[in-house]
Amino acid sequence: MGRILQVVGYQNSGKTTFAIDYIKEAVKKQLKVGTIKHHGHGGALLQTDHGKDTEKHREAGAHVTLVEGSYSFILSSDQVGLTLPQMISLYSVFHLDVILIEGFKYEKYPKIVLIRSEEDLPMLEKLFNITCVLADFPLPSDLSEKYPTFTKKEHCIKWLLINKVGEDIDNINV
Repeated sequence: MGRILQVVGYQNSGKTTFAIDYIKEAVKKQLKVGTIKHHGHGGALLQTDHGKDTEKHREAGAHVTLVEGSYSFILSSDQVGLTLPQMISLYSVFHLDVILIEGFKYEKYPKIVLIRSEEDLPMLEKLFNITCVLADFPLPSDLSEKYPTFTKKEHCIKWLLINKVGEDIDNINV
């Protein structure tokens, strides 16, 4: 397998937009990318199989359901919670070049931290394994000397891909 990388920041910091743009650039380089997103808004995720057999399976008590067809599948559960390492372990069957995680800011994996304003700067003191920072403004010199810092998303993505930034998935103990 390849490498793993997190995109973190507060709500509405641009994590999803960054992830989408990173994925597009990685795919142009013929990399296989998988993503894992943290749903941090509270409450259960909505199942999209209302009235379908998989919903009936879950209602009957199935912990996990999987439906497959035409080279696609959906795995769902409303009774099983997985840790991030367990989710990463599930991805091992796909032989990915990159697993891009959106959220889970306090996990151990290498992080790109998105900063919108000076009020977000204290987040940098709370996180570890920061690979680089993408900020909407120039950071104070003590921070820009500590972390590779970018103000343009395109430059950050290019740097990440050229330098193959991320932890080697094969070295991760899940």
